[in-house]
Amino acid sequence: MEWEKEHIEVREDEWLAIPPELDNERVSVALSEQRAQLWALVLEARYLPCRIEHCSGDWHLLVPAERFAAAREELRLFVEENRNWPPNPPQANTLAENTLATFSILILLATFHNITQLDASLFGHGQVDWIAIGNAHSARILDGEWWRLVTALTLHADWLHLFSNLALGGIFIVSLCRELGSGLAWSLLLGSGVLGNLANACLQLPDHRSVGASTVVFGAVGILAALNLLRNRRYLQRRWPLPVAAALALLALLGTEGKQTDLGAHLFGFIFGIGLGLAGGYLVERRGRPGTGLNLILSMLCVAVVIAAWRSALVFGR
Repeated sequence: MEWEKEHIEVREDEWLAIPPELDNERVSVALSEQRAQLWALVLEARYLPCRIEHCSGDWHLLVPAERFAAAREELRLFVEENRNWPPNPPQANTLAENTLATFSILILLATFHNITQLDASLFGHGQVDWIAIGNAHSARILDGEWWRLVTALTLHADWLHLFSNLALGGIFIVSLCRELGSGLAWSLLLGSGVLGNLANACLQLPDHRSVGASTVVFGAVGILAALNLLRNRRYLQRRWPLPVAAALALLALLGTEGKQTDLGAHLFGFIFGIGLGLAGGYLVERRGRPGTGLNLILSMLCVAVVIAAWRSALVFGR
């Protein structure tokens, strides 16, 4: 195969072989066919004539004698610039063994849905209209009923609504809890849900109402996208937005269908999930994943926030 320009004419004895060791380092490995072809492309791109020969089982890249120094320097620079490319993919983190605990919380959410469907009094409050006192009513949230930001995440319109959130969210939430640990993961999830509901209330009409954990579900999608972006930012180089782009595609595919779909809640949960995921992922990179004690404290704080929100709803809700 010849890679020389047609207007260059040289005699056979004026061609020299490029050695495999460009930095004057002795190596035992001969020039491979793949490397010979790659180097030939590099020289051709720099308008340096060359050709490849296969002799006695070895591959040789030949250049004219008067262009030998220039060709060798070009190849040395090429090898130096690409010495660590592509970089090694990041090592996978050791996952926490908390799948059972995560599924238990999801089962509690389903159990709570059953409670909200019962026509029964609770702690002397008489018959409770859970949806009325706990939905994310925009005007009332902005009027100071903060608990609706939390309680709305635990309510569902019907079993189909609940099942869709558990089926879809279970995949992402279990993965996230194993990645970060239960306490930190649920803290980020609750934060993305609360902030997503707040932003949605600020932008929706005053009479807008919504319920469901889908804000948290798409918060989980955003958090996972942010973690993957951080983990692969060196490996992806200029393609670093790929994890976020993939998550946006998932949002468009799963978060925009249905007559009663609250796109605003999905979108804001996703956006705040990315922000909190970047912050949480950065802290984990710097200080490591939270230990058992800190995870327990964070988990208890999440439980306390949910209980306090529902207590406020039962006492002050109307």
